[in-house]
Amino acid sequence: MTSLELQNLDGLLWLLLLLAPFLLLQRRLHLEIQSVFLLIFRRSDVSLALFSLLFFPGVFLHEASHFLLARLLGVRTGRFSLIPHPLEDGRLQLGYVETAKADFFRDALIGVAPLVSGGLFVAYAGVSHLGLPALWESILSRGSQTLPVAIRMLLDRSDFWLWFYLILAVSSTMMPSRSDRRAWLPVALAAVFLLVLGLLAGAGPWLVEHVAVPLNTALRAVALVFAISLGVHCALILPFFFLARILERATGFRVTLSILL
Repeated sequence: MTSLELQNLDGLLWLLLLLAPFLLLQRRLHLEIQSVFLLIFRRSDVSLALFSLLFFPGVFLHEASHFLLARLLGVRTGRFSLIPHPLEDGRLQLGYVETAKADFFRDALIGVAPLVSGGLFVAYAGVSHLGLPALWESILSRGSQTLPVAIRMLLDRSDFWLWFYLILAVSSTMMPSRSDRRAWLPVALAAVFLLVLGLLAGAGPWLVEHVAVPLNTALRAVALVFAISLGVHCALILPFFFLARILERATGFRVTLSILL
């Protein structure tokens, strides 16, 4: 594979490299935050309320994205809830919106809507308000010795904690749930089928020339979203992890939880 071909795939490679750690840290951070609330207040209703309030901006954007896109696509909507409640399998549902079953293409679009809207918000906040990509480029070009200065400059921003919190709330809740992904498989199979047909028909060079570059640019943008989200989760996972362990030792209790959007 040539260097040009590798360059046309770097967006996909970065996305694959960042996605798994983000998903693992996202889930772990949710569990540690819930554990801290339960260990402090010893009441599941209080901890549930606080957890829901913490991520309310993201949950609202998640469910509103489903609702608005469904209406735009002409799909009937039913009940809309932002009130969390536990499910029968022990998981926690923070919100939901009911939509009528449509064709698999519209179902897939409605399911992916929170990821698109959440990703756009994270990119906007991280790039326009916190300047994280420029900060990262500065660290790479000048060396790790500039890291303390870069962090200090970031923290000195007057609205840093507001945008940091909003990125956390949105990125932690933007991933589609299991029900949101139910129509993705047919769409993926259809896309693969069309791609194979195109390659068999000799459209490979045309695809490389006209599709590879814009597709890679889009994948780079998605990877940037996950990089910003991963950075925010990395900054919080250790403090919450150690706080939960300290509270477990102090109280003698251990919490086992799970979460679902």
